[in-house]
Amino acid sequence: MGMTRIIAFSGKGGVGKTSLAAVTVKALTEKFPHKKILAIDADPAVGLATALGIEVSLTIDDIRRKVVASVEDGDTKTAVELLGEAKYHIFDAIVETEAFSFIAVGRPESAGCYCKINSYLKEIIALVADNFDYIVIDGEAGIEQINRRVMEKVTHLVLVTDASKKGTQVVQTIKKVADTLVMYEKLGVIVNRMPDESVKQYLDLEGLPVLAYIGQDSDLSAFDITGQNVFLMPEESVMMGGVCQALENLGLA
Repeated sequence: MGMTRIIAFSGKGGVGKTSLAAVTVKALTEKFPHKKILAIDADPAVGLATALGIEVSLTIDDIRRKVVASVEDGDTKTAVELLGEAKYHIFDAIVETEAFSFIAVGRPESAGCYCKINSYLKEIIALVADNFDYIVIDGEAGIEQINRRVMEKVTHLVLVTDASKKGTQVVQTIKKVADTLVMYEKLGVIVNRMPDESVKQYLDLEGLPVLAYIGQDSDLSAFDITGQNVFLMPEESVMMGGVCQALENLGLA
């Protein structure tokens, strides 16, 4: 099958990562109808499922809880045995559609700590990756998951910002962290929700390669509000064009 391409989206909250990840899944399924594509929703808000029109009944976190609950006393089974058990369940959590597969990480039980679920996510990605040609990950806001090395197997890291100073600062920070933790082949920025071209000159991206500038997408705003899935989006939409351009610049299309 060759090398699995793992494309992860990262950036501050509210810049449109989920929509971009969803449209990327759509673009890949249309471009490579015979390839196996997996979408991973790694954001606890589970927005990617909605954007892709998927009903989620079981998440990776549900499985983790089941497996942990099955061990009355935490030390009776080795980590390897637990992982083996989880592996069987993982395939139950993968939702299959004709065009792609989907899995959600879900929300960890304690608000503060993602440590357990993140190390677990890393194992899961390793377990299932070989079965797919392309994996698209919608990461949570910020750099938490990159810090936890969940993303270390990522081949293509897409940093998403809007035209705000804060957005561009976050992608610069993520880049610095990623340089030490992620073995990526390619990295680039999508500047999303650009009010107009004149803004470009003010963007401080410290020389980061820009994959695409994407203007405000009125189609998408309407889709976001109504919770419709991106597969119903018109082909000529602004975001679809931008995503295809970004994939080309990453050498993926």
